[in-house]
Amino acid sequence: MFTDRIEERWIAAFDTVFGLCRVEKGEAVAILSETQSRRLNVQLAELALLRRGARPFHVTVVSPPQTAPVPVRSTGASPALQGLGPAVKALAASSLVVDLTVEGMLHAPELPDIIGDGARLLMVSNEHPDALERLVPDPALAERVKAAVKRIRAAKQMRVTSAAGSDLTVALEGAPSAGVWGYCDRPKTVAHWPGGIVVAFPAAGSVQGRLVLDTGDVNLTFKRYLEAPVALTIEDDYVTAIEGEGTDAELFRRYWAAWGDREAYATSHVGWGLNEAARYEALTMYDRRDFNGTEIRAFAGNFLYSTGANEFADRHTLGHFDLPMRSCTVSLDGVPVVESGRLVDGGA
Repeated sequence: MFTDRIEERWIAAFDTVFGLCRVEKGEAVAILSETQSRRLNVQLAELALLRRGARPFHVTVVSPPQTAPVPVRSTGASPALQGLGPAVKALAASSLVVDLTVEGMLHAPELPDIIGDGARLLMVSNEHPDALERLVPDPALAERVKAAVKRIRAAKQMRVTSAAGSDLTVALEGAPSAGVWGYCDRPKTVAHWPGGIVVAFPAAGSVQGRLVLDTGDVNLTFKRYLEAPVALTIEDDYVTAIEGEGTDAELFRRYWAAWGDREAYATSHVGWGLNEAARYEALTMYDRRDFNGTEIRAFAGNFLYSTGANEFADRHTLGHFDLPMRSCTVSLDGVPVVESGRLVDGGA
């Protein structure tokens, strides 16, 4: 547990990221938060923007009641705005939105309206600033991620294999893809901090095979390293079988079943991490309330398989898993970009 007080070094970290976002003196910047947001990060964002001479203003909404049958974590689809028109208009009128909602606006339905007129959006992951400070973006990482995006957009198929028994194929034709390096400096762009990952959102019916999460892989939704293997059978995008014994397999089965929603079993996105500064073991170092775990999605060489909403396949649900896996080989059209959990030529 950390002491939640303002530290100059944390203001400096936010200031550096806003500099990479090309925040200019006099620029109107919206700070979006909700009543359950991490107040320390809201304050740090305000102070750093003022340090740069920007003109920040706050859009704060009341966190909505829970409607899901189970806890919702790390979806990137914040329900905070709930279509509130005046708030959306205020955000869209700014040139930069600093998103400090609990779940983040990456997949929220209001996002197109917010950035449609040119605003850019930086989602600051709901981490303690101690983690954010370690993971201030590096422009060199941006170039590596951009190169990886070109690779995945040019590929027709991704194949993922592992010694644990994974053998998964993903058709990439028609799959929108994106890379995130931790900052956004152009209109109508979206980023999250920490960054360092490339992902594709497969079209409907594109994902087939078997995925074996081995001991030590991560169920990031539960903020838990697996203690025993869990094997998933995936047919036409959907998890159709969950094999395994012990707590981890039981948690998967119960959480998925609780939604009563077939779409919760569907593939959301697939990709790999490129951030050498992000640490696999970071989950052991923080209390759960202090750690959202975005860096574990991005640690170099992990294969990230995620289930839940995929708007590009016309699937919508709040049921969501992020599953970073080690020791996988990820190939694009037969050429490895990750080999046994290590980046090949920087993963790009």
